[in-house]
Amino acid sequence: MRVVFMGTPGFAAQALSELVGAGHDIAAVYTQPPRPRGRGHKLQPSEVGALAEEYGLEVRTPKTMKAPAEAEALRALEADVAVVFAYGQILPQAVLDAPKLGCLNLHASLLPRWRGAAPIQRAIMAGDEVTGVQVMRMEAGLDTGPILLSETVPIAADETFATLHDKLAGVGAGLLPRALAALSRGGLEETPQSEDGVTYARKITPDETKVDWSRPAAEVDRHIRGLSPFPGAHTAMEGVRLKLLMSAMGGESRDAPGTARQTEESHLAVTCGDGREVLVSRLQRSGKQAQSAPDYFRGAPLPLGTVLQ
Repeated sequence: MRVVFMGTPGFAAQALSELVGAGHDIAAVYTQPPRPRGRGHKLQPSEVGALAEEYGLEVRTPKTMKAPAEAEALRALEADVAVVFAYGQILPQAVLDAPKLGCLNLHASLLPRWRGAAPIQRAIMAGDEVTGVQVMRMEAGLDTGPILLSETVPIAADETFATLHDKLAGVGAGLLPRALAALSRGGLEETPQSEDGVTYARKITPDETKVDWSRPAAEVDRHIRGLSPFPGAHTAMEGVRLKLLMSAMGGESRDAPGTARQTEESHLAVTCGDGREVLVSRLQRSGKQAQSAPDYFRGAPLPLGTVLQ
């Protein structure tokens, strides 16, 4: 099929690679504009943009798709379908109608649960035991379109945003070629989403990333893992900002919430609001590289009575 691909992060780049490998004619790739990165703050393309350039594909980086000219430019490509995967822009109806067969979206949850911007993080933080990837037909509403294909993925007890992200990216990349093959044969059934069980995965805001040690340990553990490594849950220890990257449930404690100690394995154990500890095994000091807790504490044991803020 003649396909327009719209995506931005590495999560979407794998799907683009699968579509190219499946032999589809990629009419153009839409992605977010280059942004400054690294120490030199030089403008660099998105992961999808960089991959598209390697393939020799046309790359388009409009700041907004709401301008009428963008819908006309998309229609002029005469694509059969547009595939949208973590693009980062809301598409107006004129854009959704531009391809002959409309626009398909690859979404990283089991809709209608976790419609919106951060379904992977929210699923872990909420304690969900299963999630998945779905191909849906896009409508003007937020992730409200009918489902075309779906595949479930279990969430492990030690899952982080990074590990679940990679699992879902692989599943989604394989799901897209199947969807397009069925679409080309006219064999895709559309199942309307249920109106029951709708939840919204709102964007993670900076004020959410600070750990609240007064919360139950299970919530704190999921909070840390659900935001690891990006944007990262953080706390302060002796005035130093720490990003917490890996955690697990610990035992019971009689200390006040936020009280920290160094375990025999040199992990960071912190008491939470329900009297249980969370064990932090990987962390990152502000301005430094991420490291294991034993490496962090090597030569600098944690003082007794330390309370995290």
